[in-house]
Amino acid sequence: MPSFRKMSLFIVSAAIIGLLLVFVGVQGEAAARLFSRVQEVMASSTGWMLIFIMNAVLLFALYLLFTPLARIRLGGPNARPEFSRLDWFGMLFAAGMGIGLLFYSVSEPLQHYASYADYNGEGARAAQVSMEMTFLHWGLHPWGIYALVGLTLAFFHYNAGHKLSFEAPLRELLPAAWARRVGWVANLAAVIGTLFGITTSLGLGASQASAGIAELTRLQSDDWLNLAVIGVVCSMALISVLSGLGNGVRLLSKLNLMVAAGLMLFVLFAGEPLLVFKALGEHLGTYINDLPKLSTWNETYTGTHWQSQWTIFYWSWWISWSPFVGMFIAQVSRGRTIREYLLGVLFVPTLFNFLWMTVFGSNALFLELFENAGFAEMVSAAPDESIYRLLDYLPLSSLTTGVAVLVVLVFFVTSADSGALVVSTLTSNGNAPSWRQRFFWVAAVGLVTAFLLRAGGLDALQSAAIASGLPFGLLLLTFIPALSIALRRPHALAETSPESSSGS
Repeated sequence: MPSFRKMSLFIVSAAIIGLLLVFVGVQGEAAARLFSRVQEVMASSTGWMLIFIMNAVLLFALYLLFTPLARIRLGGPNARPEFSRLDWFGMLFAAGMGIGLLFYSVSEPLQHYASYADYNGEGARAAQVSMEMTFLHWGLHPWGIYALVGLTLAFFHYNAGHKLSFEAPLRELLPAAWARRVGWVANLAAVIGTLFGITTSLGLGASQASAGIAELTRLQSDDWLNLAVIGVVCSMALISVLSGLGNGVRLLSKLNLMVAAGLMLFVLFAGEPLLVFKALGEHLGTYINDLPKLSTWNETYTGTHWQSQWTIFYWSWWISWSPFVGMFIAQVSRGRTIREYLLGVLFVPTLFNFLWMTVFGSNALFLELFENAGFAEMVSAAPDESIYRLLDYLPLSSLTTGVAVLVVLVFFVTSADSGALVVSTLTSNGNAPSWRQRFFWVAAVGLVTAFLLRAGGLDALQSAAIASGLPFGLLLLTFIPALSIALRRPHALAETSPESSSGS
């Protein structure tokens, strides 16, 4: 029976992915309309529920941080971390946000600014609000989702001895037979959602990398260059994922963190450092002050649809990514106490995101506000080139464009290898996947991305992936009571005593 369940999940997920690809490839426009319509209906009718889920999860994570339960160590009292903190942060950073940081760090603040300027009629206020909303979308809420999924899977796996799957927490709330059925469906949905979520993001990354390569080499940024980028990156991802977490994935994530930080520091000091330092404090202050209002805003009395296009889109997107990112975080977090885990997953990436978005976003807004560069219009016309257009205004633009392309490519690799590792773990019934499984899913990521780019179906499947946000969000709500029950069991509570936690 276990071998059948293991094989059936692999076969069924591969078959559904194949059928969806055929549908998108043959009926591309119809698929785009269908999935887009589903996304719009869900955003308008259930957006309030997504807002509730995001806030409930974040509040639970913050509550847990300040309870004695936070002394519990993932893996038991004698477990110690497999990775250094720098390596751990690098893997969190690469898996959790990845390509999106480069794609949206310039384009999102300017798109917000352009829309807010029409309503506010005041450039400074519009710029401030645009950064405040950017902080909301890239701040504590998405990392709260990732933290809950990762912590739940890690505790049930390392401390309770269950397989690394979504079935384990459901056993706390459902009879065993129902937990197996619902868990199997959740694992299947996680495989499909992860694959399509990664491929749509890699499609963004391929177009962004191709735009940079074309600028440096005078090649034409077209589908063929995109396919070449995908081929090279997936070959590197294959080497990385076959090397395992301790070698390829860890080293690439660490390299990516260092190169990305170097690029950020260059933009900070070559651009407008005084503006950035002033803006960072102001952004943090307004974010903390306005967070309750921002995070509960529902457009109840305005009759507008801005939020469904931005905040609800992001909440659905982060939730749809949570099975992949959460499981990956669980795999690299054994040996951390719950308090160290929550501090690391919630606050370190959030603060880095805030610094990154301020460095790039504030410099872009400076060009729009004070240099009359028409930068917002330029970015809206070609968002995948936005970071390169910002670098054009700084010294050594050719060199920094090359570095930006390198960061995009390494993000591309780390997303592909970590995603393939998670999918192969799920389709191996929570066991360590064989090299054949890892090889298959890396190849699948590359082939699906290439196929969708050629067929023009990336937008359709992005809408489909985002539409899965609400069902997964409802599943996440069950993790809160399941984890609360499991953490309060006598064997877990024993770890919160001063004697057992003295080594923490």
